[in-house]
Amino acid sequence: MIKTLLTSVASATIACAVSGALAPAQAADCKVGISMYTLSAPYFAAQQDAAEKKAKELGCTVTSSDAQNDMLKQISDVEDMVSKGINVLILNPRDPKGLIPAANAATAAGVKVIAMDSTLDPSANFITEVQSSNQQNGELVGEWLAKKMAGKPMKIALLSGQQGNLAGLDRREGVLRGIAEQQLRQSNTVSFDVVGQGWGAWAQEGGQKAMEDLLTAHKDINVVLGENDSMVLGARLALQAAGRLDQVLLVAAADGQKEALKMIKDGGYGATGLNDPALVANTAVDIGVKALKGTLGANFPKAYYTTPAVIDQTNVDKFYRPDAVF
Repeated sequence: MIKTLLTSVASATIACAVSGALAPAQAADCKVGISMYTLSAPYFAAQQDAAEKKAKELGCTVTSSDAQNDMLKQISDVEDMVSKGINVLILNPRDPKGLIPAANAATAAGVKVIAMDSTLDPSANFITEVQSSNQQNGELVGEWLAKKMAGKPMKIALLSGQQGNLAGLDRREGVLRGIAEQQLRQSNTVSFDVVGQGWGAWAQEGGQKAMEDLLTAHKDINVVLGENDSMVLGARLALQAAGRLDQVLLVAAADGQKEALKMIKDGGYGATGLNDPALVANTAVDIGVKALKGTLGANFPKAYYTTPAVIDQTNVDKFYRPDAVF
């Protein structure tokens, strides 16, 4: 009896000692599912790669899926992961409302659901959403653009990702609000034109095609504003082919893709907002595993934002990593 009691006490003491980290049994029970709605842009590929590495670093097994920009496939992907026993779901949703039932069903099955990057409707039952602050990044980029173009008319070609995507909406609204507020500070007036909007599906090829169409319709474009770097890099190719590259300022509301940062460093690209896919992914996985272990704490916010920043020639060296995945 005494020997059994001492053994139990010793076991409890050891369990307490390792409660701050994943014990082997906990690690074996941690099964992370990563549901990406697309991998069509380098940002998303880098995000998935970082999420997988972080989950494995924490001792979890990992299952990943690419919905190929198909909402119904993503719903099926999530259902399949849940049926196979995941207990943490990292979800980058194709549609904010369309993924509500899948997120709710996963939560009802005991899965810890963390939304990441693209917005999931807050009415869904999930723990939190990890994002860069699209509105704050956008505002900083808008302020930068207004300062850069002070006294010059702005004829803006807007490159958007996908219709209905709330992250894209927040980004463009943030930039336009930042322009307006900075212009008011500078001159007490607001004056800029968005001459056209193109949809580039977040990809370089889409940005190039959208820019080709916009250049045909609008000869006076002098600013390209994209909701991510990939589309702006595509637009740059279209401008180069049209012989217009030296007449247009390139800016993105978000990302910090290494190719864009190299161009910022070299003076061929204006500015972009900081949206580090690895930081977002690592944070999402860390929160999910803490929730599984019961160490996340009460009253965790349903929206969690990384620190915003605008990246230009003055600070690009702080962020540019030539060997980065993205």
